[in-house]
Amino acid sequence: MNQPSNQIANTDRRDFLKISLGLALSSTGSISMMSLASAEASGTLNAYVNINADGSVTIYGPNPEVGQGVNTSLPMIVAEELDAKWEDVHCEAAPVQQQYGMQFAGGSLSIPMRWDEMRKMGATAREMLCRAAANQWNLPRDELTTSDSMVRHGPSGKSAHYKDLVGAASLISVPDEAEVRLKSPTDYVLLGKRISNASAEGIATGKPIFGIDAKVDGMVYASFVKCPSIGGIAKSANLEAVRALPGVIDAFILDGTPGPYNFDIRESHAIQSGVAIVGKDTWSTFKAREALTVDWDLSAASQDDSDVIEAEALAALAAGRVEAEIERAGDVEAAFANAEMTADSTYSTDFVSHAQLEPQGVLVSAATSAVEVWTSSQTPVFITSNLAKLLDVMPGNITVHQLRGGGGFGRRLSNEYIFEAALISRRVGAPVKLQWKREDDMAFDYFRAPTYYRLRGAVADDGQLVGWKNLVAAASADGENPNYGASYRPYDFPGKVIPNVAVEQSFVKSQTPTGAWRAPISNVYAFAEQSFIAELAHKAGQDHRDFLLNAIGDKGWIKEGDMASLNTARARATIEAVTKAAGWGRKLPEGHGLGLAFFLSHSGHIAEVAEVSVDGKNITVHDVWVAADVGQVVNLSGLENQLQGSVVDGLSTMAAQRISIKNGAVVQSNYDSYPLLRMPQSPRVHVDVLNSGYRPTGAGEPALPPLAPAVCNAVFDACGERIRALPISKEGFTIV
Repeated sequence: MNQPSNQIANTDRRDFLKISLGLALSSTGSISMMSLASAEASGTLNAYVNINADGSVTIYGPNPEVGQGVNTSLPMIVAEELDAKWEDVHCEAAPVQQQYGMQFAGGSLSIPMRWDEMRKMGATAREMLCRAAANQWNLPRDELTTSDSMVRHGPSGKSAHYKDLVGAASLISVPDEAEVRLKSPTDYVLLGKRISNASAEGIATGKPIFGIDAKVDGMVYASFVKCPSIGGIAKSANLEAVRALPGVIDAFILDGTPGPYNFDIRESHAIQSGVAIVGKDTWSTFKAREALTVDWDLSAASQDDSDVIEAEALAALAAGRVEAEIERAGDVEAAFANAEMTADSTYSTDFVSHAQLEPQGVLVSAATSAVEVWTSSQTPVFITSNLAKLLDVMPGNITVHQLRGGGGFGRRLSNEYIFEAALISRRVGAPVKLQWKREDDMAFDYFRAPTYYRLRGAVADDGQLVGWKNLVAAASADGENPNYGASYRPYDFPGKVIPNVAVEQSFVKSQTPTGAWRAPISNVYAFAEQSFIAELAHKAGQDHRDFLLNAIGDKGWIKEGDMASLNTARARATIEAVTKAAGWGRKLPEGHGLGLAFFLSHSGHIAEVAEVSVDGKNITVHDVWVAADVGQVVNLSGLENQLQGSVVDGLSTMAAQRISIKNGAVVQSNYDSYPLLRMPQSPRVHVDVLNSGYRPTGAGEPALPPLAPAVCNAVFDACGERIRALPISKEGFTIV
């Protein structure tokens, strides 16, 4: 996925501050008197900070909250620099507005993309409050300190609460960036601590905080029935019979918009043709679906068969068919010709669904030129421009209300369900609450792409890994470009560490839509790469940990200062920490095994060890140890939750989750045929956070990729059987 820019509406810092501070600044940079009353009344210092009359501080989180904890962690960054007393802080979601720039949740980017901005907003507000106090007390600014939402002057004992200074602070010119002092990490009093999620009480008490909870007066409900085979077009349906059913207001064919149905978070997606059923409540629309019969035109519909796709991909790998080169370094042929030992293995993964707990749903009012949307999208920043084109309205007439999402994992990056609801609302002339069924969510997902890798490795006589070949068979709609997530991206390991590397590609046809799924590409390639590293170590007669450390080497930064690049010292530190915590090399009970994996994903250096026991084909995962270096810790509780959740999600996915396609349609429909991991199957998860002091990077994704290879390597250690296909149920294994 292309990483979005962190530009704030293409403005420079001073312009942004003038806008976001909520101050009517004149050309001289001072506030006009006409805005004094409103500033004092609101307590608004900037777009992120509102100091209220009761002394409480409202801090707004600009990025969508879908369970990753950013509505707590981002305000923590502001509060730290502001020196606000956390007990007085209320965290709220920021409105979807241009002044907040890239309001987006994906790629584990929320914290790294907002780190500098949020710190500066908090520090700037603190500086303005201090200057206001200095003016009132006629004291030098440098003699003032702040803590617990108070400005203090030690020598005189003077102090004032922020609430009593905010009005005067609102009149002060925005300080130059050079005049604003950011804290040193050694002075942090909030960052790095365990802070409870700001939404915990609302979630536990069932407050209506999710997208699915949205309601407005006069709204109607809708369900949208699409062709099971992607691309099928509704020709006719028994609409009159459906309209006569209890609770049904209307039923009609929605023509949709032209394909292809590709994954593109920035541009409006093609909307599939289907039948909209509008009713007085969700139950009525769902019941009416049972009576609906549709004549589908399948002439342009997908005819995909996942078994055929897999067979063609594996045949291409076996034949060594190469249609494109992705990466090459060194003399690969010579490395293999002169090797002491070589190995050749094929790894594969299936389509999988996001299967987030909250199915897609949205409330849209598009009856007039004034459009409103209530949603839990991961990309609210792109809704306005796309709706403006779809409905032919001015972007300024569109208001988007961002609500909490019940899980995202990349699925809510796509907004096609919002566009469906908008067209239905425009047709019926009323606000429409469109709710997908669980079966819709599974049938019309942007799936994780299936992947097929043939890996070959060469080990020299000194035991060093010197050659690496990777042939990828990528699903492709056009036979020339890989579908989203189906291929490979050049990784620093092994590509920039092993001296001789070749990555090549062939294509197999598939029209099934694919998209971003928690740690795209990394989540599948890590399984193949780190499992194969263990294979090579075993065949070379070396300890897996030692072999991996030797392969990584000690180059330091592969790209100096690039936070997305591999830092071998950070990698080695996580591997050494996790193997120490797990007791690597200790004597294990019979039938038990330890497995190790390391992966750099979304700038996070993560190593994991799993301990399993194997009884026939039954696998028990007893413990998983995680060592994570994601830079400066913001909320330790939130970070631990993300690492633990990634382990559980990764184990759930590798166990038995697969999407099968027949005649272009999804076979699985709900959690009965697409099982989630149950609590008795879940391991103990031990987390070791290495606070390296580097800039913070995201934690929602990088701990997932190493999980599957760590578990599969542990299975081999326990019973000698190598798993090379996911889910492991394909090879007869079960997590118990």
